[in-house]
Amino acid sequence: MGKNRTIMQTLTYGDEKIRYQVCHVPGKKNKIAIHVHPDGSVQVDAPLNAEITQIKEAVQKRARWVMEHLIRNREIRENVLPREYISGESYFYQGRRHQLKVINNQEQKSQVRLYRGQLQVTTENTSPERVKKLLQRWYKDRAKAYFEKRLLDIVSKTPWQSDVPQWRLLTMKKQWGSCSPKGTLSLNPHLVKAPRECIDYVLTHELCHLQEHNHSPRFYRLLTERIPEWKSVKAKLDGMSEMLLNE
Repeated sequence: MGKNRTIMQTLTYGDEKIRYQVCHVPGKKNKIAIHVHPDGSVQVDAPLNAEITQIKEAVQKRARWVMEHLIRNREIRENVLPREYISGESYFYQGRRHQLKVINNQEQKSQVRLYRGQLQVTTENTSPERVKKLLQRWYKDRAKAYFEKRLLDIVSKTPWQSDVPQWRLLTMKKQWGSCSPKGTLSLNPHLVKAPRECIDYVLTHELCHLQEHNHSPRFYRLLTERIPEWKSVKAKLDGMSEMLLNE
């Protein structure tokens, strides 16, 4: 199996110097894909056989596109920090942005739902504290249901694990997940905001720790066997972390 390789390069656009990470991804065909993440990091996924000169040429051709997305993401970050829990703010769920709409309703029971691209919070009390509490509960409920479903599926394809291990939701400021010495998984409910492939990466990462408890070469061999393109997925998740962990 080919190795995931990552290197750093620099794109020059006018007076701007833009650093980008190149991920050579096993199984990728001829296409070179460029991603500008919400935190302003730039990632380039390329086939294993792509030469660095070919990659740099492809990125340079799209320099204007990269710069436009960097500027747009910078403006978005400035607009969403800090959270005020009012209509118009942007919230993630499974990798997609949804505009928050707070609805004051004195007669209807408080609820949160996704509806036509909006994350709607209906409540009799529209204070930021109340809206935040309702959103936190909604994310945790969604995380519990979705993680359980994905763990069942991933474990069914994991040779060393016969059933879903004990796991719990644990809100963490910097970690997406962890595995205790006794084999209990802790998963951050904020992870449900990430794209689905990123969620699967974190779940698989922690399941690999049930076989290898440290980050040894054997651990990374196991992870690469399960997700050959894991470095590309990790880079994507890292690039979104600032936005996804923001409360």
